[in-house]
Amino acid sequence: MLRLPPFEYLKPETLAHALEMKLRYGEDAMFTAGGTDLYPNMKRRQFEPRFLIALTGIQEMKQIEMNQGMRIGAGVSLDSVASHSLIQTNYPALATAAGHVSSPQLRKMGTLGGNLCVDTRCTYYNQNYPWRKSLGFCMKKDGDVCWVARSSPKCLAVSSSDCAPVMIALDAEFTLFGNDGERTIKAEEFYQDDGIHYLNKNPDEILISVFLPNRTGWGSVYKKLRRRGTIDFPVLGTAAAARLDEDGICVEVRLALGAVASAPVLASKAAEMLMGKRPEPELIESASQEASKLAKPMDNTDMNLSYRKKMVSVFVSRALKDAIGIQG
Repeated sequence: MLRLPPFEYLKPETLAHALEMKLRYGEDAMFTAGGTDLYPNMKRRQFEPRFLIALTGIQEMKQIEMNQGMRIGAGVSLDSVASHSLIQTNYPALATAAGHVSSPQLRKMGTLGGNLCVDTRCTYYNQNYPWRKSLGFCMKKDGDVCWVARSSPKCLAVSSSDCAPVMIALDAEFTLFGNDGERTIKAEEFYQDDGIHYLNKNPDEILISVFLPNRTGWGSVYKKLRRRGTIDFPVLGTAAAARLDEDGICVEVRLALGAVASAPVLASKAAEMLMGKRPEPELIESASQEASKLAKPMDNTDMNLSYRKKMVSVFVSRALKDAIGIQG
């Protein structure tokens, strides 16, 4: 049985207090919310903090507000996001994505912010300590080589958030709070294509909320490929958001892919192919093929490489058709 290493659990009641704790303990401390991904990683000794700063007691991170869009606190549980009636109505892709994370029990513990910041994954990294030691540690923890591609100068661990591609497709903004104050960043700019440095945030910063612009008249869909119908991280996540005018012409569309690289990918060229046109099935298939060019799967996650590559165009096509309202 893998056991957690010893640590001290700290529970601030305000953001300011949480930042004070992080400043005091520095690299020995980590923030935690639900802990559903952090605690297993600690058991495998991928993270070894001496102090955990729990954000669960900070009430301002648990609010959901409607005001020319929707603001969702990063501390809202995934279960609450999935079951919230206004999210289901206005941002169905987000409700679906949150509802596809792990299992019902863990969705009640896990938070939206936690899933958006979830650690990247890799076959050679997400193993217990003796396994990694016997092979030779990878550059993501304790080593200096990427076992996926030994000549790679950077870590190729894969982004495995269900909610991140949805946020990009919905053109969301993230609000962060740190020692230098508060700042807002576009969802697509929050992620970096590096398996180690995969978030565009400082160690002291806390993701406190996300803002979703008004999407009245839009359709949004999230499709997930995984081996089992529950528990599993995405092998592919596809998020599509689109709006047609009264003549059936596509006037706005955004498409994002998850689990195909170390960061979610915005498929801009594929979306541009649909803009100003009637989204006939043939055009959707062409756009789906264009989107699939962005996926260059590596042998560091579940399922066969060739199959995963082929499924990109299939899932993009399905997501676009559902978002636009095409049957079949």
